[in-house]
Amino acid sequence: MTAPGPDAPGFRGPALLILAGAGLLLLFDQPLFGLPPDEAAVLLGIGAVTLFMAGRVVEGFREGVVSGVNASIIGTLVCGLLAWGFTARGEVEGVLDRLIGDVAPGRIVTTPEGEVVAARRLDGSFTVNTQINGHALRMTFDTGASTMVLRAEDAEDLGLKPETLTYSVPVATANGSSLAALTYLDTVTIGPITERRVPALVARPGVLHANLLGMTFLERLNSYEVRGNRLILRGKPAS
Repeated sequence: MTAPGPDAPGFRGPALLILAGAGLLLLFDQPLFGLPPDEAAVLLGIGAVTLFMAGRVVEGFREGVVSGVNASIIGTLVCGLLAWGFTARGEVEGVLDRLIGDVAPGRIVTTPEGEVVAARRLDGSFTVNTQINGHALRMTFDTGASTMVLRAEDAEDLGLKPETLTYSVPVATANGSSLAALTYLDTVTIGPITERRVPALVARPGVLHANLLGMTFLERLNSYEVRGNRLILRGKPAS
């Protein structure tokens, strides 16, 4: 058996340089050959891993045929899996988004541009963590709701006592028709977006299973959209 010398296959050095290049692309947010920085960095990373695995194959054959064949099989599987992951990144990203939406429901991410992004849940809905009158509350995005709607149980936590409200607004729910009470929320905050004096309805106790982020809030935004498995909210520029 021949003992390999330092960096015997001659692949590790170039692989490390490629990884360094991938890191620089991300650090300086630079595209490469027309590819966005993140995609280019991933491709470079796959190339670096391929070089590492090629070096391991060469070392394996230096140790013996069996070691070389085993290293070849492992290298092929690893590189094939990475290549598949890159080509199917859209589908993989969608699955991960939905898993994140269920593992951490309501979780939002704020982009450098000030957009608020939430992931779709496995049931197809979007839930968003909000701050209403300074209290944390999870809400379900619903363009079919003409107003924001609060569960009576959550409204009470906000200081809105159900027994002091006037239930006079007809509403349709999954359980049939009911009456809700009109109120105004001092502040509704989602990430960097804050709206004041937002009209909302409070449902009767036991009628609603989720708080609804409806149009009285959404129509105040600069824009909102569902793109793939992501909900994107954009507040109006500060005047």
